Amino acid sequence: MATSNLKQTLGDLNKESFISLLTKIIGESKFLQNNPPELIPEEDRVIKHVLDCLLPYSTTTGGPLIVNHVTYFPGRGNLIVEYPGTQPGKILSFVGMHMDVVTANPNDWDFDPFSLSIDGDKLRGRGTTDCLGHVALVTELMKRLAETKPKLESTVVAVFIANEENSAITGVGVDALVKDGLLDKLKGGPLFWIDTADKQPCIGTGGMIPWKLQVTGKLFHSGLPHKAINALELGMEALKEIQLRFYKDFPPHPDEQVYGFATPSTMKPTQWN
Repeated sequence: MATSNLKQTLGDLNKESFISLLTKIIGESKFLQNNPPELIPEEDRVIKHVLDCLLPYSTTTGGPLIVNHVTYFPGRGNLIVEYPGTQPGKILSFVGMHMDVVTANPNDWDFDPFSLSIDGDKLRGRGTTDCLGHVALVTELMKRLAETKPKLESTVVAVFIANEENSAITGVGVDALVKDGLLDKLKGGPLFWIDTADKQPCIGTGGMIPWKLQVTGKLFHSGLPHKAINALELGMEALKEIQLRFYKDFPPHPDEQVYGFATPSTMKPTQWN
């Protein structure tokens, strides 16, 4: 189906339905704070509301949506929802809509962070942008696909995940889904990571790849210090060469200005042990 025809079929976002769902989800945010061991989120509280919207359109009730609730820890589920396409192997996915949030101290807020409030055109509450608003938005998209049933070549997959905000506990969210091969088929097409902490449309936020450089020096007699190797000096010289090569191979991209990226590609040591 052509993009213009699909947009016409899906129509605009049903704001009333979206606000209703988001109100329920934000209402759970007190129990979604992720800061172990004191605060361990209960993502299934969100999944309950998402399933209330989508199960009426699932294959279990004669609808088109394939719904898979995957849980590795009680109360902390993930949800994979598929709208099947007509061409085997073609796929498009939305991943990263996480159902946990960072902590919020109500004493530091001018309004209740654990309930949705509306101030003009602003939606307020913990998780409206990171990332419960995205959970509600993609839920509405999958619901609309199921209602209108457009014939798409590509299968559309939405992956709602647990445990994104903290890595103290592992084996709960997307890491476990990947380990079990449940996301393998997503490699066959474009994958959009739907998560941003900004309040404006966002193409991409900062990311990083961890790296480590281990340097071993050499002790020698204090009377012959020139034969010793200072690990710190050696490390600095090595790092200088690595950085020069990095910035030569990965210079600033001209489109960084066009897209307003906050930072270019950098290579910087942030910890010394």
